[in-house]
Amino acid sequence: MQRKIPFVNDEYHHIFNRGTDKRPIFLDQADYERYLISMYFLNTQEGNLMAKWRDFKRLNRAARISDFKIIKPEERLVDIICYCLNENHYHKILKQLKDKGIETFMQKLGTSYAMYFNKKYNRVGALFQGPFKSVFIDSNEYFLYLSVYVNANNFIHDYKRFQGEALGISQGLALESWQYCSLPNYFGQRDGVLCNMKPILDQFKNIEEYKEFVQNNALYLKDKKELEKLILE
Repeated sequence: MQRKIPFVNDEYHHIFNRGTDKRPIFLDQADYERYLISMYFLNTQEGNLMAKWRDFKRLNRAARISDFKIIKPEERLVDIICYCLNENHYHKILKQLKDKGIETFMQKLGTSYAMYFNKKYNRVGALFQGPFKSVFIDSNEYFLYLSVYVNANNFIHDYKRFQGEALGISQGLALESWQYCSLPNYFGQRDGVLCNMKPILDQFKNIEEYKEFVQNNALYLKDKKELEKLILE
């Protein structure tokens, strides 16, 4: 299917999709962690990195990504600006770095994770609801506000209440309490090699200023959602 707006190098897109029939695509912590590892090792034209990582991990159980392979900026298909994984869907902001980079990355990621999920849960058929969806980010203002929507998506929609209980995770009410998103990285609470945060953070004086920007706008978006529910009721 031809996309209305093609992917062009050095431009940003909001990428999202959900499980077929709105079904869960993450059932336990291992599923979330597997998807995040895949996001890192499949963001390159080099093949078989996932298999090599699994073999390395079997021999070195306490190993971290940095002990095995650091993917250099020039090797990446895309820059992952931010992301959020929820029980039955995901959101990402991606910047294409190489021709067909977004399509190649998302195809590799979707195929790899669907094979893992179907094998683990003894199922067949499509895992995702058709091809991934994309929206071109056409202004810097939209880019900044969308970073809030993606980073704080779990908080905005209050998904953590039931997801945390289902996974056996103690979830507080804090904005950054959901660990399967990039928000803790942006708030300086977690190190990581998955995201390129510079395009966002370089527009703020420091992390605290961005944190305030996120807090204010995430609360606004959350309240807006609650208001919409009341109107519909």
